[in-house]
Amino acid sequence: MTPTFAAIPRNRLPHLLRTMPKAELHIHIEGSLEPELIFALAARNGLKLPYANVEALRAAYSFTDLQSFLDIYYAGASVLLTEADFFDMGMAYFRHAAADNIVHAELFFDPQTHTERGVPIGTVIDGLARAVATAQRDLGVSGLLILCFLRHLSEAAAFATLEAALPHRSHFIGVGLDSSERGHPPEKFARVFARCRALGLRCVAHAGEEGPPGYIWSALDDLQVERIDHGVRCVEDPALVARLAAERMPLTVCPLSNLKLRVVPTLTDHDLAALLAAGLCVTVNSDDPAYFGGYVNQNFLAVFEALPQLTVRDAHTLARNSFEASFASAADKRRWGAALDLVFAAG
Repeated sequence: MTPTFAAIPRNRLPHLLRTMPKAELHIHIEGSLEPELIFALAARNGLKLPYANVEALRAAYSFTDLQSFLDIYYAGASVLLTEADFFDMGMAYFRHAAADNIVHAELFFDPQTHTERGVPIGTVIDGLARAVATAQRDLGVSGLLILCFLRHLSEAAAFATLEAALPHRSHFIGVGLDSSERGHPPEKFARVFARCRALGLRCVAHAGEEGPPGYIWSALDDLQVERIDHGVRCVEDPALVARLAAERMPLTVCPLSNLKLRVVPTLTDHDLAALLAAGLCVTVNSDDPAYFGGYVNQNFLAVFEALPQLTVRDAHTLARNSFEASFASAADKRRWGAALDLVFAAG
Protein backbone atom coordinates (compact mmCIF):
# COMPACT_ATOMS: atom_id res chain seq x y z
CA MET A 1 0.00 0.00 0.00
CA THR A 2 1.48 3.32 -1.11
CA PRO A 3 1.12 6.13 1.45
CA THR A 4 -0.42 9.46 0.42
CA PHE A 5 1.94 11.76 2.26
CA ALA A 6 0.15 14.99 1.42
CA ALA A 7 -2.97 13.73 3.18
CA ILE A 8 -1.16 13.30 6.51
CA PRO A 9 -1.24 16.45 8.69
CA ARG A 10 2.06 17.52 10.20
CA ASN A 11 0.70 17.23 13.71
CA ARG A 12 0.69 13.46 13.16
CA LEU A 13 4.46 13.47 12.76
CA PRO A 14 5.40 12.75 16.40
CA HIS A 15 3.13 9.70 16.41
CA LEU A 16 4.52 8.45 13.10
CA LEU A 17 8.12 9.00 14.20
CA ARG A 18 7.52 6.94 17.32
CA THR A 19 5.55 4.10 15.74
CA MET A 20 7.16 3.64 12.34
CA PRO A 21 9.41 0.57 12.04
CA LYS A 22 13.04 1.52 11.66
CA ALA A 23 16.59 0.18 11.80
CA GLU A 24 19.43 1.56 13.87
CA LEU A 25 22.83 1.37 12.18
CA HIS A 26 25.00 3.55 14.44
CA ILE A 27 24.86 2.44 18.05
CA HIS A 28 27.94 1.86 20.20
CA ILE A 29 26.74 -0.75 22.63
CA GLU A 30 29.17 0.46 25.31
CA GLY A 31 27.60 3.90 24.83
CA SER A 32 24.22 2.54 25.88
CA LEU A 33 25.43 1.88 29.44
CA GLU A 34 23.10 3.91 31.63
CA PRO A 35 24.46 5.07 35.02
CA GLU A 36 22.07 2.72 36.84
CA LEU A 37 23.48 -0.30 35.01
CA ILE A 38 27.06 0.91 35.49
CA PHE A 39 26.50 0.98 39.25
CA ALA A 40 24.73 -2.38 39.21
CA LEU A 41 27.58 -4.05 37.32
CA ALA A 42 30.18 -2.39 39.51
CA ALA A 43 28.44 -3.77 42.61
CA ARG A 44 28.18 -7.25 41.06
CA ASN A 45 31.88 -7.23 40.21
CA GLY A 46 33.07 -5.68 43.48
CA LEU A 47 34.32 -2.49 41.84
CA LYS A 48 34.34 0.98 43.39
CA LEU A 49 33.47 3.86 41.08
CA PRO A 50 34.89 7.39 41.45
CA TYR A 51 31.32 8.74 41.79
CA ALA A 52 29.18 8.79 44.92
CA ASN A 53 25.98 7.67 43.22
CA VAL A 54 24.01 7.47 39.97
CA GLU A 55 23.15 11.18 40.07
CA ALA A 56 26.80 12.19 40.46
CA LEU A 57 27.80 10.04 37.49
CA ARG A 58 25.03 11.43 35.33
CA ALA A 59 26.06 14.96 36.28
CA ALA A 60 29.56 14.18 34.99
CA TYR A 61 28.17 13.71 31.46
CA SER A 62 29.34 17.15 30.35
CA PHE A 63 31.52 17.13 27.26
CA THR A 64 33.36 19.79 25.31
CA ASP A 65 34.43 17.57 22.40
CA LEU A 66 34.79 13.97 21.30
CA GLN A 67 37.86 13.29 23.43
CA SER A 68 36.32 14.56 26.66
CA PHE A 69 33.37 12.25 26.00
CA LEU A 70 35.65 9.29 25.28
CA ASP A 71 37.44 9.74 28.60
CA ILE A 72 34.26 9.09 30.60
CA TYR A 73 33.02 6.52 28.07
CA TYR A 74 36.05 4.31 28.70
CA ALA A 75 35.69 4.80 32.45
CA GLY A 76 32.10 3.55 32.28
CA ALA A 77 33.10 0.52 30.22
CA SER A 78 35.52 -0.54 32.96
CA VAL A 79 32.68 -2.27 34.84
CA LEU A 80 32.26 -4.83 32.03
CA LEU A 81 34.14 -7.96 33.03
CA THR A 82 32.07 -11.09 32.44
CA GLU A 83 29.97 -12.59 29.66
CA ALA A 84 26.90 -11.86 31.79
CA ASP A 85 27.87 -8.16 31.91
CA PHE A 86 28.00 -7.92 28.12
CA PHE A 87 24.75 -9.85 27.80
CA ASP A 88 22.97 -7.57 30.28
CA MET A 89 24.27 -4.47 28.51
CA GLY A 90 23.09 -5.79 25.15
CA MET A 91 19.65 -6.71 26.45
CA ALA A 92 19.18 -3.33 28.12
CA TYR A 93 19.74 -1.70 24.74
CA PHE A 94 17.47 -4.12 22.87
CA ARG A 95 14.63 -3.38 25.29
CA HIS A 96 15.01 0.33 24.46
CA ALA A 97 15.13 -0.57 20.77
CA ALA A 98 11.90 -2.58 20.93
CA ALA A 99 10.16 0.31 22.72
CA ASP A 100 11.26 2.61 19.88
CA ASN A 101 9.87 0.23 17.22
CA ILE A 102 13.36 -0.64 15.99
CA VAL A 103 13.04 -3.89 14.08
CA HIS A 104 16.75 -4.28 13.31
CA ALA A 105 19.91 -2.99 14.99
CA GLU A 106 23.55 -3.26 13.97
CA LEU A 107 25.62 -2.88 17.12
CA PHE A 108 29.16 -1.54 17.19
CA PHE A 109 31.39 -3.02 19.88
CA ASP A 110 34.96 -2.09 20.85
CA PRO A 111 36.86 -5.23 21.88
CA GLN A 112 40.12 -3.34 22.44
CA THR A 113 38.45 -1.31 25.19
CA HIS A 114 38.05 -4.58 27.06
CA THR A 115 40.99 -6.75 25.99
CA GLU A 116 43.37 -4.00 27.14
CA ARG A 117 41.87 -4.52 30.61
CA GLY A 118 42.45 -8.27 30.43
CA VAL A 119 38.93 -9.29 29.38
CA PRO A 120 39.11 -12.13 26.81
CA ILE A 121 37.69 -11.19 23.43
CA GLY A 122 35.52 -14.30 23.50
CA THR A 123 33.84 -13.05 26.68
CA VAL A 124 32.89 -9.83 24.88
CA ILE A 125 31.63 -11.43 21.70
CA ASP A 126 29.85 -14.38 23.29
CA GLY A 127 27.94 -12.16 25.71
CA LEU A 128 26.80 -9.80 22.97
CA ALA A 129 25.97 -12.65 20.58
CA ARG A 130 23.76 -14.22 23.24
CA ALA A 131 21.96 -10.88 23.62
CA VAL A 132 21.41 -10.72 19.85
CA ALA A 133 19.89 -14.20 19.82
CA THR A 134 17.73 -13.48 22.86
CA ALA A 135 16.46 -10.19 21.44
CA GLN A 136 15.40 -11.92 18.24
CA ARG A 137 13.61 -14.68 20.16
CA ASP A 138 12.00 -12.67 22.94
CA LEU A 139 11.57 -9.16 21.49
CA GLY A 140 11.36 -9.75 17.74
CA VAL A 141 14.28 -7.38 17.13
CA SER A 142 16.95 -8.67 14.77
CA GLY A 143 20.56 -7.74 15.39
CA LEU A 144 24.02 -7.91 13.89
CA LEU A 145 27.40 -7.18 15.47
CA ILE A 146 30.12 -4.97 13.95
CA LEU A 147 33.59 -5.14 15.51
CA CYS A 148 35.23 -1.71 15.65
CA PHE A 149 38.93 -0.91 15.72
CA LEU A 150 40.02 1.98 17.95
CA ARG A 151 41.71 4.40 15.59
CA HIS A 152 43.87 6.03 18.27
CA LEU A 153 45.64 2.68 18.62
CA SER A 154 48.08 1.24 16.09
CA GLU A 155 47.54 -0.66 12.87
CA ALA A 156 49.37 -3.59 14.50
CA ALA A 157 46.89 -3.57 17.39
CA ALA A 158 44.00 -3.66 14.92
CA PHE A 159 45.52 -6.62 13.09
CA ALA A 160 46.01 -8.44 16.40
CA THR A 161 42.40 -7.76 17.42
CA LEU A 162 41.11 -9.05 14.09
CA GLU A 163 43.09 -12.29 14.34
CA ALA A 164 41.96 -12.81 17.95
CA ALA A 165 38.34 -12.34 16.88
CA LEU A 166 38.38 -14.74 13.93
CA PRO A 167 37.57 -17.84 15.98
CA HIS A 168 34.28 -16.02 16.73
CA ARG A 169 33.75 -14.95 13.10
CA SER A 170 30.25 -16.42 12.94
CA HIS A 171 29.05 -13.89 15.51
CA PHE A 172 29.96 -10.63 13.73
CA ILE A 173 29.17 -9.48 10.22
CA GLY A 174 31.59 -6.62 9.72
CA VAL A 175 34.17 -4.19 11.00
CA GLY A 176 34.18 -0.47 11.70
CA LEU A 177 36.54 2.30 12.77
CA ASP A 178 35.80 4.58 15.71
CA SER A 179 37.29 6.54 18.65
CA SER A 180 39.31 9.77 18.35
CA GLU A 181 39.03 10.98 14.78
CA ARG A 182 41.40 13.95 14.74
CA GLY A 183 44.91 12.96 13.73
CA HIS A 184 43.93 9.41 12.84
CA PRO A 185 42.91 9.36 9.16
CA PRO A 186 41.24 6.26 7.73
CA GLU A 187 44.21 5.39 5.51
CA LYS A 188 46.11 4.46 8.67
CA PHE A 189 44.07 1.23 8.58
CA ALA A 190 43.96 0.56 4.83
CA ARG A 191 45.80 -2.77 5.08
CA VAL A 192 43.62 -3.98 7.95
CA PHE A 193 40.46 -3.23 6.00
CA ALA A 194 41.87 -4.94 2.91
CA ARG A 195 42.32 -8.06 5.04
CA CYS A 196 38.76 -7.72 6.35
CA ARG A 197 37.33 -7.41 2.85
CA ALA A 198 39.26 -10.51 1.79
CA LEU A 199 37.58 -12.35 4.69
CA GLY A 200 34.16 -11.30 3.45
CA LEU A 201 33.49 -8.85 6.27
CA ARG A 202 31.32 -5.79 5.62
CA CYS A 203 33.20 -2.52 6.14
CA VAL A 204 32.08 0.80 7.63
CA ALA A 205 33.99 3.69 9.20
CA HIS A 206 33.47 6.86 11.20
CA ALA A 207 34.52 9.83 9.09
CA GLY A 208 33.65 13.50 8.77
CA GLU A 209 32.29 14.16 12.25
CA GLU A 210 35.17 16.07 13.81
CA GLY A 211 37.55 15.09 11.03
CA PRO A 212 37.55 16.93 7.68
CA PRO A 213 35.81 15.89 4.45
CA GLY A 214 39.12 14.43 3.33
CA TYR A 215 38.62 11.66 5.88
CA ILE A 216 35.39 10.70 4.11
CA TRP A 217 37.24 10.51 0.78
CA SER A 218 39.84 8.30 2.45
CA ALA A 219 37.21 6.01 3.98
CA LEU A 220 35.66 5.58 0.54
CA ASP A 221 38.87 5.11 -1.43
CA ASP A 222 41.40 3.65 1.01
CA LEU A 223 39.06 1.53 3.13
CA GLN A 224 36.38 0.92 0.46
CA VAL A 225 33.63 1.13 3.04
CA GLU A 226 29.95 0.46 2.39
CA ARG A 227 28.68 3.07 4.87
CA ILE A 228 30.00 6.30 6.35
CA ASP A 229 29.26 6.77 10.03
CA HIS A 230 28.42 10.43 10.73
CA GLY A 231 29.74 12.08 7.55
CA VAL A 232 28.02 15.40 8.28
CA ARG A 233 31.05 17.47 7.25
CA CYS A 234 30.60 16.30 3.67
CA VAL A 235 28.58 19.50 3.12
CA GLU A 236 31.86 21.41 3.08
CA ASP A 237 32.81 19.67 -0.19
CA PRO A 238 30.21 19.83 -3.01
CA ALA A 239 32.09 17.26 -5.09
CA LEU A 240 31.96 14.85 -2.18
CA VAL A 241 28.22 15.42 -1.69
CA ALA A 242 27.68 14.69 -5.38
CA ARG A 243 29.67 11.47 -5.14
CA LEU A 244 27.86 10.29 -2.02
CA ALA A 245 24.51 10.95 -3.69
CA ALA A 246 25.49 9.25 -6.95
CA GLU A 247 26.76 6.15 -5.13
CA ARG A 248 23.83 6.02 -2.67
CA MET A 249 26.49 5.85 0.03
CA PRO A 250 24.65 5.74 3.39
CA LEU A 251 25.44 8.25 6.11
CA THR A 252 24.52 7.13 9.63
CA VAL A 253 23.80 10.54 11.12
CA CYS A 254 23.36 11.04 14.89
CA PRO A 255 21.69 14.43 15.58
CA LEU A 256 21.79 14.51 19.39
CA SER A 257 25.38 13.29 19.35
CA ASN A 258 26.30 16.07 16.95
CA LEU A 259 24.68 18.55 19.33
CA LYS A 260 26.22 17.14 22.51
CA LEU A 261 29.73 17.03 21.00
CA ARG A 262 29.28 20.54 19.56
CA VAL A 263 29.60 19.49 15.94
CA VAL A 264 26.60 21.82 15.54
CA PRO A 265 25.80 24.68 17.95
CA THR A 266 22.06 23.93 17.93
CA LEU A 267 19.85 21.36 16.20
CA THR A 268 18.38 24.17 14.10
CA ASP A 269 21.84 24.37 12.52
CA HIS A 270 21.90 20.67 11.63
CA ASP A 271 22.33 19.75 7.97
CA LEU A 272 19.98 16.74 8.00
CA ALA A 273 17.38 18.44 5.82
CA ALA A 274 20.04 19.66 3.39
CA LEU A 275 21.54 16.18 3.13
CA LEU A 276 18.12 14.73 2.32
CA ALA A 277 17.46 17.46 -0.21
CA ALA A 278 20.77 16.63 -1.90
CA GLY A 279 19.58 13.07 -2.41
CA LEU A 280 21.85 11.38 0.10
CA CYS A 281 20.94 8.08 1.76
CA VAL A 282 20.78 9.52 5.28
CA THR A 283 19.67 7.62 8.38
CA VAL A 284 18.96 8.76 11.95
CA ASN A 285 20.67 7.00 14.84
CA SER A 286 21.54 7.45 18.52
CA ASP A 287 25.34 6.82 18.61
CA ASP A 288 25.92 6.67 22.41
CA PRO A 289 22.41 7.22 23.77
CA ALA A 290 23.18 6.95 27.49
CA TYR A 291 25.62 9.85 27.15
CA PHE A 292 24.08 11.99 24.41
CA GLY A 293 20.54 12.46 25.65
CA GLY A 294 18.42 10.02 23.78
CA TYR A 295 17.69 6.81 21.92
CA VAL A 296 16.48 6.73 18.33
CA ASN A 297 12.98 8.06 18.80
CA GLN A 298 14.30 10.97 20.86
CA ASN A 299 16.71 11.78 18.02
CA PHE A 300 13.87 11.72 15.48
CA LEU A 301 11.56 13.84 17.61
CA ALA A 302 14.23 16.41 18.48
CA VAL A 303 15.54 16.94 14.97
CA PHE A 304 12.06 17.12 13.39
CA GLU A 305 11.04 19.71 15.98
CA ALA A 306 14.20 21.74 15.33
CA LEU A 307 13.90 21.55 11.53
CA PRO A 308 10.31 22.38 10.52
CA GLN A 309 11.23 22.00 6.85
CA LEU A 310 11.39 18.24 7.39
CA THR A 311 8.20 16.62 6.13
CA VAL A 312 6.13 13.48 6.63
CA ARG A 313 7.68 12.15 3.43
CA ASP A 314 11.14 12.79 4.91
CA ALA A 315 10.24 10.68 7.94
CA HIS A 316 9.26 7.81 5.67
CA THR A 317 12.42 8.28 3.61
CA LEU A 318 14.68 8.18 6.66
CA ALA A 319 13.11 4.94 7.89
CA ARG A 320 13.25 3.41 4.41
CA ASN A 321 16.88 4.47 4.09
CA SER A 322 17.68 2.67 7.35
CA PHE A 323 16.47 -0.60 5.85
CA GLU A 324 18.21 0.00 2.52
CA ALA A 325 21.53 0.80 4.23
CA SER A 326 21.42 -2.19 6.59
CA PHE A 327 23.24 -5.49 6.14
CA ALA A 328 20.00 -7.42 6.59
CA SER A 329 18.66 -9.81 3.98
CA ALA A 330 16.70 -8.59 0.97
CA ALA A 331 13.63 -10.48 2.21
CA ASP A 332 13.75 -8.74 5.60
CA LYS A 333 14.17 -5.34 3.93
CA ARG A 334 11.08 -5.94 1.80
CA ARG A 335 9.07 -7.08 4.82
CA TRP A 336 10.05 -4.08 6.92
CA GLY A 337 9.43 -1.72 4.01
CA ALA A 338 5.91 -3.07 3.59
CA ALA A 339 5.24 -2.62 7.31
CA LEU A 340 6.54 0.94 7.08
CA ASP A 341 4.19 1.74 4.21
CA LEU A 342 1.25 0.42 6.20
CA VAL A 343 2.00 2.73 9.12
CA PHE A 344 2.06 5.77 6.84
CA ALA A 345 -0.94 4.63 4.82
CA ALA A 346 -2.92 4.52 8.06
CA GLY A 347 -1.68 8.06 8.82
